This record gives sequence, C-alpha cells and structure tokens, in this order.
Amino acid sequence: MYKRFAAHFIAISFSVYVVIAVVSGLLTWALGSFGAFIGVILTLFGAFLLQAALVKAVQDVRDGTVDLDLRGTISAALPFVGSVAIASILAAIGIGIGFVLIIVPGLILLTFWSLLVPEIVIGGSSALDSFGRSWRTVRGYGWNVFGTLVVVWIVMIVLEIVLSLILLALPQGWRSSISDLVSGALVAPYLAAVVTLVYYRLSAAHGERAEPAQPGAGYGDPYEGGGFGA
Repeated sequence: MYKRFAAHFIAISFSVYVVIAVVSGLLTWALGSFGAFIGVILTLFGAFLLQAALVKAVQDVRDGTVDLDLRGTISAALPFVGSVAIASILAAIGIGIGFVLIIVPGLILLTFWSLLVPEIVIGGSSALDSFGRSWRTVRGYGWNVFGTLVVVWIVMIVLEIVLSLILLALPQGWRSSISDLVSGALVAPYLAAVVTLVYYRLSAAHGERAEPAQPGAGYGDPYEGGGFGA
C-alpha cells in the first residue's frame, strides 16, 4: 500500500511539515520569543493533524483508489484533531512514566495504545474511550503488534542513518532540518499505514466492525490477508 500510494501519502505529510515550518519560522522572525512559542503550539497542532490525516488517507485508499485529495483529506481529519491531541498527550505521559518504571511497563503501554489514532479517526471513539478500545483490539496479539512496531523502528533508524550520510557535506543546522523534514515526510505515512492496517486486521480477528456501520456500506479489505502475519 505504501509503495502504491507513496506520492499521495508523502504529499500530505510533506505539505503539513512545510506549511508548519514556514509559518513557525515567519512568526519567530516577526515576533521573536513570543512568535517562537506560537510556533511550538502550531507544530504540535500540525503533528496531531498529520496523524489524523494520514490515518484518514489510509482508510480512503483501502478500496484501491484515492477518493480524497490533499485538501479533502485534511478537511476530513480536522474534526478529529482535538481528540487525537488529548489522547496523544495522555499516552505520552503514561508511556513516559512507564519507561521510568524499569522500561517494560512503557513498552507494554506503547504496544497496547498503538491504535489510539485509528480508534478515534476510523472507529469514532472519544479521546478517553480510545485507550480501552485500543487495549481490547490489541489484546491477544500483543507480541505480533510489538514485533511490527520494532520493524518500523528499525526502518526509521536505518533511514535516519542513510539520510545523515547523504547530507554529511551540509552545515549542521541545515543537515538536521532537512533530515527531519525528509525522514518525517517518508516515515510518518509508513507508520500510519502500518497502525491503520493492523487496526483493521485485528478488528476483523476479533469479529468486530472497524468502522461505524453505514447503510449499504461494504467492509471488504483488499489488503487483509488470511491472518495477522499474512
């Protein structure tokens, strides 16, 4: 899926990254420290918007076609930004505390809360309800999900190393900024595709609807194999 719709996914993530970076830079230049503070708020908003938008994009292309363009995807994701923000912040706090407590609790929470955004954007959960629903969806497949996340982390690390080597000749400031922009634009859609398809597959494994029932809607998934590891 990522390979087939790479241009569409990357366009979404790259656009959000660039717009937020440009606006934040202009605010910092014009307003100094206060502008930089507003830029941080905008950056957080952009991060939450991008999470919702990419999950919505993966949901959209599961039938094999792109029905929502860039503007349509962003518009469809906007209503979920608040819930995604609340859930993401609470999860970050909980997982951070878990890592302080001998690491293992943090890994457990990271695994069982990995489907928060799909639960909100696709499943229609509220920010708080998404924690329980994500836990129930992952339950019974924790090791599968954890192993999948490990593969994603390895991909991210390798990409960072490759980009660092390619950009080695640039000044440190430029190298860091370009590396963050390129790696974010490439990796964010990949991670969204992984967690969204895991959400669909595990919902099916539990015999549950991944999406709220719609009159006359079908639920076929061309990317869903015979089991979790297919």
